[in-house]
Amino acid sequence: MIAKVIPRDTVDKIIEAARVEEVLGEFITLKKRGANLLGLCPFHGEKTPSFTVSPVKGIYKCFGCGKAGNSVNFIMEHLSLSYPEALKWLARKYAIEVVEKEITPEEKERLDERESMLIVMQYAARYFVDNMNNTDEGRSIGLGYFIERGLRPDIIQKFQIGYSLEERRAFTNDAVKAGYAPKYLAKTGMSILSNAYVEGNEITQADVFDRYAGRVMFPITDEGGRVVAFGGRTLSSEKKVAKYINSPETDIYHKSRVLYGLSLAKKSIQQKNVCYLVEGYMDVIAMHQAGIENVVASSGTSLTIEQIKAIHRFTPNIVVLYDGDEAGQKASDRAIPLLLEEGMNVKLLMFPDNHDPDSYSRLVTAEEFAVYLEKNAQDFLIYKARKLSAETKNDPIKKQQ
Repeated sequence: MIAKVIPRDTVDKIIEAARVEEVLGEFITLKKRGANLLGLCPFHGEKTPSFTVSPVKGIYKCFGCGKAGNSVNFIMEHLSLSYPEALKWLARKYAIEVVEKEITPEEKERLDERESMLIVMQYAARYFVDNMNNTDEGRSIGLGYFIERGLRPDIIQKFQIGYSLEERRAFTNDAVKAGYAPKYLAKTGMSILSNAYVEGNEITQADVFDRYAGRVMFPITDEGGRVVAFGGRTLSSEKKVAKYINSPETDIYHKSRVLYGLSLAKKSIQQKNVCYLVEGYMDVIAMHQAGIENVVASSGTSLTIEQIKAIHRFTPNIVVLYDGDEAGQKASDRAIPLLLEEGMNVKLLMFPDNHDPDSYSRLVTAEEFAVYLEKNAQDFLIYKARKLSAETKNDPIKKQQ
């Protein structure tokens, strides 16, 4: 029997259109409470409002009965509809055409595999956090590294930073022991297939080993906060070892679409109406520690149009804080034309003495850091004009050009 499914791009379009405050506002009265909305829960009898709606996060939560979710979940629960029925209900409301696609059992299996991969990533994040906090190796090497850099425990916890043990099969063996299939460890990129594996055979525990052995681990989440990838940093000083290893492209991770830190930044970006764009994981984390949350990074890839569009949904204003070294300058030169093409208002900020946001934030207080950002962000076009003026000042040929 051939099943039918609503195509993924149609589902995404419906979810994006179905703003949670609009959908829920049809059924309950919501009143403004700070950045959120508050109302009486429709799922249990209450006299004091405990039902909170977050337009920025696109979710609701009742602190009385615990019900929570997005617009689709609400329609399913409130109108007793299945997931596809709820999507169709919302599609009608927002005049979105739904053309169901026939899928084979094999395609259905792939959809199920996607969910299995996300579950593996959730396990991996918990596992690496546990390693860093509860093993001698993790505490002395991983946690010790971040404490030495001055990171507070609450910031380490906020970003779910962890540690992968040096033993080459530690994660793989523990994951299999916990019930996770070796094929999903390979599909997520958390484990690597050995050269002895024969293509087409069932993947067994003996066929896979850890990708990130002996590295501190930075979970990368999608916009909804689900872990879809990792960045692993070596603490070894050996030059032949790659400083960072990032997850490969998978069914759940497309690096050109994902911005590090966006799930934690979008509320602040919308409130401040500006986004800071930095290069690396530690730049994002350091700025959060300095009290600045409206920051994202395009870690592991050059900035893409898809990433810019993701930022543009929350603000048209962006400040580029790339490193002052040659690599940072090149990254900035690639990124800024794309930002301008997408209609962003671009400012540029350079740190003194080739510092980056991470290193500079450790030199000054949080207050001094915030003041520096405020006073030194220049409109890109003004910056460019001044730079050209300085370059041509003593060059009569360039002046004529």
